Amino acid sequence: MEHLGILAHSMEGAALCLRTFCLEGAERMGAYQHPDVTLDCIALAHSMPAWDVGNYLSIRSTLAVSVQRLARAGADFFVCPDNTAHIALEQPGEDLALPGLHIAEVVAGQAVRDGRTRVGVLGTSYTMDGPVYPRAFGSRGIAAEIPGEQDRRVLNRIIFDELVNAVFTDSSRQEYVRIIGRMADRGCDAVALACTEIPILVAPEDSPLPTLDSTRLLARAAFDVAVGKQPMPTWRGGPVGG
Repeated sequence: MEHLGILAHSMEGAALCLRTFCLEGAERMGAYQHPDVTLDCIALAHSMPAWDVGNYLSIRSTLAVSVQRLARAGADFFVCPDNTAHIALEQPGEDLALPGLHIAEVVAGQAVRDGRTRVGVLGTSYTMDGPVYPRAFGSRGIAAEIPGEQDRRVLNRIIFDELVNAVFTDSSRQEYVRIIGRMADRGCDAVALACTEIPILVAPEDSPLPTLDSTRLLARAAFDVAVGKQPMPTWRGGPVGG
C-alpha cells in the first residue's frame, strides 16, 4: 500500500478528508485498517495576506514546504483538500516534492461518470471567480456555472467567517440551499461543493440538486490510489497537463 500525505490548508476540510480516508479503510479492509496517512498543516494565517493581494506564488511556496515535509515523513503521494489552494498549486514553478491528485480533476471526473452537463460551482470567491473549475469542467465538455455577484459574496463570507472556524448554523445552511435552488433554476443538473468545508454544512438530502462532494471524492480517490486500485498520480503542481 502507498502512504498518503494530506496537505492541509484549511482545518475542517482537511480533517474531513482524513476521517473519510480512514473510514474507507475500515469499510473496505476491515476494522481499524487503512493505509498509512500523514497530515501536515501550516496555519492558514500565514497565507491569508497573500490571498488578499493575489500573490499566488508566495502561497505556492508555503504549500510546497508542506509537501516537502510530507515527503520526509514517508508519503508517496499527496492530496490537498482545499479547492482554493489549487489556484496557487497550479502556478508555474519547481516540481513539488511528491506527485498529487488534483481535486478539480477528481470532481470533474465524477461529473462525467454521473452524466452531468452543467454544474454549479460553490466555493470561496477565489474559486468561483478563478480558472480551476472552468478548465477542469470545460476540458470535459461540461459547463461551469457560478452564482450571481451578491450570492457569491454571501457564500464567501460564510466560508471565511464560519465554516473554516468550525461554525455551522441552520441559517447559513438555508442560504446555501437557497443559492443551490437558484442554480437549479438556471438549468444546472448538479452542484459542486467546491470548498471542502461545505459538505459539513450541506448534506445531500438538504440540496435541491445532486451534489459533488469535493472532500469525500478526493479522499476516496486517494484511497483507491493507496491500495493500488488506481495508478499513482503524476501531477507535481503547475498547469494541469503542462
